[in-house]
Amino acid sequence: MSDRKPLGGKVAIVAGASRGIGAASARAFAEAGATVVLAARTASAIAAIADEINGNGGKALAVPTDVTDPESVARPVEETAKAFGRLDIAFNNAGGGHMPKPLADISFKDFEAGLKSNLYGAFLGMKYEIPAILAAGGGAILNMTSTAGLQGAPGMGPYAAGKHGVVALTKTAALDYGKRNIRVNAIAPGPIVNEQMSRLPEERLKEIARFVPLGRTGRVEEVAGAAVWLCSDEASFITGAVLSVDGGRLAGGAAI
Repeated sequence: MSDRKPLGGKVAIVAGASRGIGAASARAFAEAGATVVLAARTASAIAAIADEINGNGGKALAVPTDVTDPESVARPVEETAKAFGRLDIAFNNAGGGHMPKPLADISFKDFEAGLKSNLYGAFLGMKYEIPAILAAGGGAILNMTSTAGLQGAPGMGPYAAGKHGVVALTKTAALDYGKRNIRVNAIAPGPIVNEQMSRLPEERLKEIARFVPLGRTGRVEEVAGAAVWLCSDEASFITGAVLSVDGGRLAGGAAI
């Protein structure tokens, strides 16, 4: 990243920051000049990333968080206020998937779990973040959806339903708080090589890449770069939008 700091002086929470896109985004936000609060269930992982950021001259704090628990979701916002006195940016990135199954084979328990991790987490995050951002005079919220939140996903009923819901919450919050200087957007990654995807056989990865117009899968750093931009003043007239970071997958063509 260049010497310019598009998030300089800002304080940001990144949820789901223990790995993948979340960890890459925490690093990217710090490189862009933000003070970063890392929130995720795995305390040791976020502590290690926070130590890395602090060791590289940034400023970071790790707060163990379960996004399905309201009291737990409130904690990073409270700790941010105590440590840094303000909150300007929040990236609600936490979520989870499940083993693909046809819809009628999905148990209610699994469906509920999918909504809790993907939709409830975004709702709870915004519920506690918005008052803190209002107190700071405004800012930006970014929610994690998926290309599965913009089209169907075979076997992924709970995940797709949750991610579609995230889009609806994002647009609603953008309407609710636009005049109070909070921008709310969503980001929708396509096939990105994270820890889970990296375990796929090489042939499967090549097969997936064949259906991407750019001819390859994406990197977590590419999503993180888009997240930084959406949360910066360079995107100051963008709210209620969903940015697909998918190599052109949603432009059309055959499904994976």
